Amino acid sequence: MSPKRLELKLPLSIRRVGLIAATFVILASAFGSTVLANDPDEIAPAPASIGADVPLTYFGPSGSKVEKELIGPLQLLNSGTVDQDKGTITLPLYRGETKNGKNVWYVLTDTTDKGNADALGLNFSPKLAYAAVGNAARTATLRKDTILVFDQGSVDFRPERKIVPGDAPNFFPPKTAEPGSIGSADYSPLVRITNAAGQIYNAPVIAFDVAADKLQYAAGKVDFSVVHDKVVSIDATPDGGTVTLRLTTGFSFARPVLYLSTDANDPLAASFEGATLAPGLKDVKVGGDDSAFSGVERIFAAVNGPIGVENPQRQGFNSALSDGRSPLNVLGGIPTVSTDYSPLWDLNPAEWTKEAIDKGYRARFIEEFQILGLVEQGWLTGPGGTPFGSSGIIINCPIVFRFL
Repeated sequence: MSPKRLELKLPLSIRRVGLIAATFVILASAFGSTVLANDPDEIAPAPASIGADVPLTYFGPSGSKVEKELIGPLQLLNSGTVDQDKGTITLPLYRGETKNGKNVWYVLTDTTDKGNADALGLNFSPKLAYAAVGNAARTATLRKDTILVFDQGSVDFRPERKIVPGDAPNFFPPKTAEPGSIGSADYSPLVRITNAAGQIYNAPVIAFDVAADKLQYAAGKVDFSVVHDKVVSIDATPDGGTVTLRLTTGFSFARPVLYLSTDANDPLAASFEGATLAPGLKDVKVGGDDSAFSGVERIFAAVNGPIGVENPQRQGFNSALSDGRSPLNVLGGIPTVSTDYSPLWDLNPAEWTKEAIDKGYRARFIEEFQILGLVEQGWLTGPGGTPFGSSGIIINCPIVFRFL
């Protein structure tokens, strides 16, 4: 099946076509995609040699080479290979089955099993144990041939992902927001393995009900009616077994990071992120953040941050819909920085007040307590002046890499 192609009806609409990685940035600038353009150079730290009297080669290794908690680049999801320049990660592609024998193709990113997290290079997230409520975690049985048989949940990848921004200068909220993949009412990326100590794994579905020999796409030839919108290339054949996925740029406690956005419990967020709509995640409680038995961590997003591709302060939903780059969201705790990491991020949108904008205070924020301070001082509110806090939206965004 050839990639689906749509007629260009609006200059800022998003089309789901297979494109080579270099073309993603070009089309994103032209069409206003918020997902196709993720430029790591926008957040990558400058060389330490700037302003020094010696070249960069004279500098010693970064602190993270000695101790991972110290400043410096560090890959956090170690089960695959990260391409920092392209903003991608290549992960093992796993095959499972439904109870009636349909193929379920998925990746693994996080787990509550510390031993397996270390052994497989996954992120360790104890908080996921508290997300196994209602439909928020599917169940699966481990078969003796190591195949997971899922008891519930399916994903339809056939829909066309569409985002039509609002009229300038208010590009956000978009006029149209339709996810490119939709999970069944009982679908969640989380899975609890019933006969393997009940551990929880984050296992986002990449393709569903398709044979291995039909799941082989090189970069530029991906059929997004078959696979997840984040796929750059995929090879499910016995000699392959990998998938390359696009990452998203952001910050966590002032550290620039790359993360993988795969699922959301809300259609607007799913379409904006290029993620799968996962209704099951609605059963996870939001607003509790670091309290006992909370399965989420907070992610902060600017609604009306500074606009302009050349503006070093650019950020936010309005900016992303206007120029096609990442909104540069701010994650709460990530591994090596905090102990409360969860890949389930509770979206807390922040809007600059008119007074803050008039006084020239609006700028890029890059860490949680900076944002909370601005809220406390009255310069940031929720959308439309509403109280700041949880939007009720959960986005599944496993952390992959930190630059500092």
